Amino acid sequence: MLSSLRALDRYWRLLAHYLRPHWFRMVLLGLTLCIMIGVQIVMPLLASRFIDQATSGGAPDGLIVLALLTIGLALVGQIVAVAETYVAENVSWEATNALRVDLATHLLRLDATFHTAHTQGDLIERVDGDVTTLARFFSRFTIYVLGNVILIAGVLGLLFVVDWRVGLVLGIFVVLALIIMLRIRARATPYWVAERQANADFYGFLGEYLAGLEDVRSNGARAFVLRRCAEIMQSWLVVTKKAQMRGYALVATSQGLFGLGTAFAFALSAMLFREGALTIGTVFLVFRYTEMLRQPTEQIRNEVQDLQQADASMGRIEALLGEVPRMTEGPGIALPAGPLAVELDRVSFGYVDGFLVLRDVRVSLAPGRVLGVVGRTGSGKTTLIQLIPRFYDPCEGEVRLGGVDLRTVSLAAVRARIGLVTQEVHLFNASVRDNLTLFDDSVGDDRISAVLDTLGLSDWLRELPSGLDTPLGPGGAGLSAGQAQLLACGRVLLRDSDVVILDEASSRLDPATERLLHTALGRMLEGRTGIIVAHRLATVSYADDILVLEDGQVREHGARIDLAADPTSHFARLLRVTAGEVSA
Repeated sequence: MLSSLRALDRYWRLLAHYLRPHWFRMVLLGLTLCIMIGVQIVMPLLASRFIDQATSGGAPDGLIVLALLTIGLALVGQIVAVAETYVAENVSWEATNALRVDLATHLLRLDATFHTAHTQGDLIERVDGDVTTLARFFSRFTIYVLGNVILIAGVLGLLFVVDWRVGLVLGIFVVLALIIMLRIRARATPYWVAERQANADFYGFLGEYLAGLEDVRSNGARAFVLRRCAEIMQSWLVVTKKAQMRGYALVATSQGLFGLGTAFAFALSAMLFREGALTIGTVFLVFRYTEMLRQPTEQIRNEVQDLQQADASMGRIEALLGEVPRMTEGPGIALPAGPLAVELDRVSFGYVDGFLVLRDVRVSLAPGRVLGVVGRTGSGKTTLIQLIPRFYDPCEGEVRLGGVDLRTVSLAAVRARIGLVTQEVHLFNASVRDNLTLFDDSVGDDRISAVLDTLGLSDWLRELPSGLDTPLGPGGAGLSAGQAQLLACGRVLLRDSDVVILDEASSRLDPATERLLHTALGRMLEGRTGIIVAHRLATVSYADDILVLEDGQVREHGARIDLAADPTSHFARLLRVTAGEVSA
C-alpha cells in the first residue's frame, strides 16, 4: 500500500507540472464533472418518486412533471458528457505534447555515448509509445477516478440515508474491492515494466534491420532476421501474457466482490420491504444505486488496470529524464571572432573505460590553416575530430578553440562555429531548401542558389521540377551519394563556419563529382581553419599541415610541403605507395 501511495504521489506531481498551464480548462472540467455527478445521483431519486406515486395512485400531472424532469436531466447529462470529453481530450493532447517536447529536448542534450548505447526504436518507443500510454492517464485517470470516487461517496451517503444497513453492506464491499485492486496493481507493475521494455526491444530490432535492409538481402541473412524476429516476438508474448493475467485478476476480483455485495444488498432490501421499512420505489432506488456503485467501481478498476501500464511507462520516462549528460554546459566564455586555432593538448580518450582510442595526442593548428589527418583504419582519425565539436570530452588533456578550453564554452556556441561534413550524410524528408538551411527561414534563396553554383550544382537545381521547393525523400531519395555529399558541403557554406571539418567527405564520390568537390574546397576553406580526414591523399592536397595517426598516437605532424620533401617521413612513404598504386 505504501508503494502505491508513493506511486500516486509521483503521478500527482506529474499532473501538477503539466496541467498547471491548463488550470482554467481544468476548473471547467471540474464543473462539468460536478454537474454529471449531480445528474447521475438525482435521476434515480426522480425514478423512485415516480414509482411510489404511480403505485399509490398519484396525480397524473405530478407524474408528467417527474417524467419531463427525468428526460431533461438525461439530455443535460449527455451534453455535459460530450463537453467533458472534448475538454479532457484537448487537455490530454496538449499536456502529453509538452511531455514529448521535454523528452525530445532532453534527448538532444544527451551525449553521443548515450545514443550509441540505445537503438533508435527504443528511444522512439519511449518518446511516443510510453507517452501515448500516459495520454490516457492524463485524459481519463483524473476525471474518471476522482469523479467516480465522488460519485461512489455520494451514492453511499444516500444509501445510508435510505437505510444504514444497506449503505454499510455496500460500503464494505466497495472499500474491500478498492484495497484489493490497489494491491494487485502494485504486484502487476513489474510485469508491465517488462512488457513495455519488450515492446521497445522489438521496435529497436525492427528499426535496426530495416536500416540495414540492403546488407540483409545481399548477404542472404533474411532467414536469420526472421528467426530473430520470431524469438523477440515470442519473448514479448510471454511477458505480455504475464502482465495481462495480472490485469484480468482485477476484473475477476471486482466482479466477484460486487456480485456478492449485490446479493447481500438485494436480500436485505427484500427483508426490509417485507417489514414495511422500504417502499417499492425505495427498493428500486437501492437497485439503481447498487448498479451505480458497480459501474464507477468497474471504471476505477479499468483505470487502475491502465495505471499499471502508465506506471511502467512513467518509470521508463523518469529513467530517461534521469539520464545525466556526461558533458556539462560550460560557464559561457566567448570564443574569439574569426578563424579559430585548434589545439589538442595531451589528449587521451576512450569510449569504454580502460581502453583508450587516443593516447597523449598533441596537435596545434594555427588560425586559417588546413590540417590533413591520415592514417590506417582504426588509427583514431574520426575519434579525434569528434572531440573538436565536443561530441565527447577527453578523458585527459584539453581541446581548445582559439585558446579557450571547450569545457568552458557553451555547447551551442562551440557547434555554431564548426561545420562538419561526414561520409554518411543525413537528408530530411523535406524540400531542397530546408535540407540546405536546416529549416532556417532567414536564409534567402539567392544565397542558396549562389552556394549551389559554387558547388557546381546549378544545372542540377534547374532540372528539378519545383526548384528549391522540390521535396527530397528520407535518406535523400532521388539523389546520388555524391550529390548528397555536395549538399552537405552546401550547409557548411551557408552557415559560414569558422572551422570546417571534412571526415572522408570524398569517400563516396565518383571521379567527376570528386573534382566538383575539390573545386569547391578552395571556397569552403578560404579564410577558415580546416581539418580534412581522408584515405585518399589527393584529398589532402589543400592541407597546409599533415597529421599522421597510428594506433591512437601521433606518428608524424608537420607542414605538408616539408613532410612530402623529406624522403624519410612517413607521409612521403605514403605518397610513394599511392603513386605506385596509381601507375600500376
